Amino acid sequence: MDSTQRARFNADFTAERYAKLLRTANETEYWPVDFRISESPLFLTREFTDEVTEAARDIVAQLRTPEFAVHARTAIPPGLEVPGETPHPIFLQVDFAICEEDGRLTPRLIELQGFPSLYAFQLFLVGCMRGAYPAIPENWVSFFGGFNDESYTELLRQVIIGDVETEKVVLLEVDPEKQNTRIDFACTDSLLGVRPVSLTEVTKRGRQLFYRRDDREVRIERVYNRVIFDELLRRPDLKLGFNFQDEIDVTWVGHPNWYFRISKHTLPFLRSKHAAPAFFADEFRASERLEDYVLKPLYSFAGLGVDLEPTAEKLAALPDPRAWILQKKVAYADFVPTTDGPRSKGEIRMMFIWPEDGEPMLVNNLVRMSQGKMMGVKFNKDKTWVGSSIALQAP
Repeated sequence: MDSTQRARFNADFTAERYAKLLRTANETEYWPVDFRISESPLFLTREFTDEVTEAARDIVAQLRTPEFAVHARTAIPPGLEVPGETPHPIFLQVDFAICEEDGRLTPRLIELQGFPSLYAFQLFLVGCMRGAYPAIPENWVSFFGGFNDESYTELLRQVIIGDVETEKVVLLEVDPEKQNTRIDFACTDSLLGVRPVSLTEVTKRGRQLFYRRDDREVRIERVYNRVIFDELLRRPDLKLGFNFQDEIDVTWVGHPNWYFRISKHTLPFLRSKHAAPAFFADEFRASERLEDYVLKPLYSFAGLGVDLEPTAEKLAALPDPRAWILQKKVAYADFVPTTDGPRSKGEIRMMFIWPEDGEPMLVNNLVRMSQGKMMGVKFNKDKTWVGSSIALQAP
């Protein structure tokens, strides 16, 4: 990380400035932030930026091969395949732990997903940070590929709304007003005019979907899909106006099948110097040390079900070993000096957009900071300089 810019930021940091950041983040949109925002962004060196960029693009390149297509055929659980699959995902996320190796920081792949992330909120977050922290130089940006606020927003508009009327595009979720990521839904609405709509508020007639907007019934033509199947399966109480397995006349912006095809299911396929070894639980090699691995369910979200201490007995008890992977543990580096004493760890999500008729583009990033065993909230209670953030790089 850039030590000079880090020293400047820390020297200028005050609790009052952090409080201003939180006020702006929580009071600007119609929904507040329901997760902790870290006190600071990361400041990347050019060397690390180049390495993590190369690593992310290498991973994405492997997802475009015929071999990967064969591997991904078995990714979708029976009965959950959605008709009308697109040739590729619109959104791709590649997550790296920031580790130390031979005295230098290096990225190590931990997750990936063919599903949207907080594309609108990350733009909003940078604006909040700039308003609170004068120590952030104007020319340090979160974008990759030469994007700026305007071109990034326009790209989101093109891929999410396309050439239809904005009111015919919805951000689809399960009870969006109750989700931890609802701030991103509100930011998407403010940025693009695309409203969050609950699955329970959609009706179906024939092959068409509709929702109520300003006391009018409006046909839905494009769906910015934010529904996590894991949650949907855990909510049998929901009364839905349609099923994902129905044949319907909508364009999926982020087709649901890619949630499964590009996921933890992908990890055993990948070969990269930046990717830790991973195995399906029923293919774990006897030559490997089980204590060096973490056990993960294939399709859970936000760290649910992760077991940091797997045992042979636990593996033997799995009802469906093919629905779990073992991934070699990585050692996060304590690399972020703070004003409170303990250093923080971090991971960086490299955020891609892949237009329908274009190439995958690395556009932005998301950072999570921690001082606990894992990145989740329950591992970082009562800690500071942890939570959601973003990485900035010099031009």
